[in-house]
Amino acid sequence: MKADQKDTTVDKEEGLKSPVCSPDPFTYMPIGIVRSPFTDTAGMPIQPAGAEGVRGTVDLRPDLTAGLSDLKEFSHIILIYAFHKSQGCSLQVTPFLDTVQRGVFATRAPKRPNAIGLSIVRLIDIRENTLTIENVDLLDGTPLLDIKPYVPAFDAFCSAKAGWLDQSHQSADSARSDDRFRV
Repeated sequence: MKADQKDTTVDKEEGLKSPVCSPDPFTYMPIGIVRSPFTDTAGMPIQPAGAEGVRGTVDLRPDLTAGLSDLKEFSHIILIYAFHKSQGCSLQVTPFLDTVQRGVFATRAPKRPNAIGLSIVRLIDIRENTLTIENVDLLDGTPLLDIKPYVPAFDAFCSAKAGWLDQSHQSADSARSDDRFRV
C-alpha cells in the first residue's frame, strides 16, 4: 500500500467503502483533563497495575460537577479517554508485553482505528470538580471522555481468559512504555 493510500473496508450492510482510521464520524467534547506526573510516554507504566501508588487528578469541567454525586461511594472508577498523542492506526501491532504482532483488537495498543483508551483507577477523593485518583497510567493532559463506576459484580469475571496475555500478564506491573507507538 502506498503511503498516501488509506486502508479501506467494505461495509457488508451498506456496501460502502470507508477508511479504517476515520477521523470524523463522531465528535466528543472532553469532560475533563487527567493530570499525572507523566509528561512523556517513554518509561511510563503501560497499565494501572504498573502504576501502583502513582497519584493524579481529574479536573472535570465545572459545569459537570453535579454528575459526580454519589461517585465518592465507589473505591474504583473506569476512565475512558482519548489517546490524544496517538496518530494513525495499525491493525497489526507488537504489544508491550510481547514480541509477536497481534491484531490491534487483541491488544490495548494506542494506535487503534478509534484512539480510545480505558483505565481502572482507585478513587481517593472528590473535592468540587477535582477527583484525586491513584494507579494512574496516563499522560498529563489526557482528554477525558467519560467516567463510570467500577462495579465488581458487573466488571470482574473470575472465569475470564486473557488470550495470549495469560502467558505474559504478570510482567504488566513492571513493564514500561517504549518508542514502539511513538509518533
